[in-house]
Amino acid sequence: MKKQQLETLYENYSKPLYYFLWKMSGSSHLAEDLTQETFVRATISLHTYEGEEARAWLFKVARNIYIDEWRKRKRRQAIPFLNLFYSNEEMISPYGLPEESVLAQESAGDLNELLSFLPEHYRTILYLREVEQFTYAEIQEAMDLSEGQVKVNLYRARKKLEAIGKKRGWQDERME
Repeated sequence: MKKQQLETLYENYSKPLYYFLWKMSGSSHLAEDLTQETFVRATISLHTYEGEEARAWLFKVARNIYIDEWRKRKRRQAIPFLNLFYSNEEMISPYGLPEESVLAQESAGDLNELLSFLPEHYRTILYLREVEQFTYAEIQEAMDLSEGQVKVNLYRARKKLEAIGKKRGWQDERME
C-alpha cells in the first residue's frame, strides 16, 4: 500500500476510530494514543491485509489494541508500585461490570452511561452497528464472528441494554 493510500485511510477513518476508542475506554487522551497506535500497527500489518474492507479491518485492529491496553493496565494494578508511575485514569472493563455496580450508580437516563455497563463485546457490536452503521458482514470481519454469532450477540446486547435500562428506570419511547 502506498503512502497516499495510507493517508487516505487516515483521513477517512481516524475520527470514527477515535470516537469508537473514546467510547470504549472512557478517556479522550487514551483514545488519541490508541488511535495513533491503530494506524502504526495497521501500517506494519499492511502485508497481512487480505483485501477486506478497510473500515472493518481498522476497527478490528483498534479493538485488539484496546483489549491489549486494558490487559496491560490490569497487570499494572496487580503491582502497587507501578501505579505511582501511571495515570489513575480508569479503563472500563471489557468483561462488563457486576450488576451491583449498575444499581449503585446515582445518575440514570443517558444511553451512553447505560452502554458503559455492558461487556466490551456487547458495547463494540452495538457501537459498530448503531453508530458506525456497519453491515453484518463488516461486523463479522471486524470481530471475527460468524454471521449467526453476529446476529445472536447483537440481539443479546440489545436485550441486556434493555434490562439494564429498566433497572435504572429508563424507558424506550418505542415501548410506551
